[in-house]
Amino acid sequence: MTGLLLTGLLALAFLLAPVISPYAPDHQDLYGILSGPSARHLLGTDELGRDELSRLLWAGRTDLLVGVLAVVFPFCLGTVLGTLAGFYGGWVETTVMRVVDVLIAFPFYVLVIALVFVAGTGITGIFIAFAVADWVVYARIVRSATLVVRQSDYVAAARTGGVGDLRIMLGHVLPNTVTQAIVYSMSDIVLVIVAVVTLGYLGLGVQPPTPDWGAMISDGQQFLTTRWELATFPGLAVVLTGIGLSLLGDGLAEVLRPQ
Repeated sequence: MTGLLLTGLLALAFLLAPVISPYAPDHQDLYGILSGPSARHLLGTDELGRDELSRLLWAGRTDLLVGVLAVVFPFCLGTVLGTLAGFYGGWVETTVMRVVDVLIAFPFYVLVIALVFVAGTGITGIFIAFAVADWVVYARIVRSATLVVRQSDYVAAARTGGVGDLRIMLGHVLPNTVTQAIVYSMSDIVLVIVAVVTLGYLGLGVQPPTPDWGAMISDGQQFLTTRWELATFPGLAVVLTGIGLSLLGDGLAEVLRPQ
């Protein structure tokens, strides 16, 4: 419940950014460049006179949306391939798992950065990079769970009753295996958001003028001795989002565990 409350409040604040943010994310106050917190700018302004609170909310809207959407395709692809590999075994399992082994051999961030270089910077490149690199963990999780479930008595009874493979996978196997993938997806969203922020920090992620936590940290680090909050508040936003999603994943693990 703590994870749900924290994640819900953050998500609500980010989604309502167009309504609750004091200014547009690219609005400039040229008379208040690098000003501290005040009644006009609650968290101050950056080196271009942009309101820090407004950019923080809009950046959260961007990074959370990209983080969630970037997990959807890997989740679906990994779940399907993991189920097929675990259920049928043989050459299907060998083919899928060899591809998984090859991709896992590369460090995750190195692989993502390389794929972004190939696919191009920006949101599209991020989606392509995670679509290629992130499905392997889901495939391994679901495949391991499927190997156990396919040996169960209720699957054997379904086979004896003449139920087809597709119906067995959809009706008997997936309901008992996909929950583990759902629980992992909460942690995976955190991983993706951190990766998106890292790419933004390196200039490879979300491109200006769209606000992004990574770019805000990168821009603010040169003012750490005078305006430390410019880099600190985006970092705290990443931490709070990660804590909320992690607690939510732990709670889902309890709620969705098959009885």
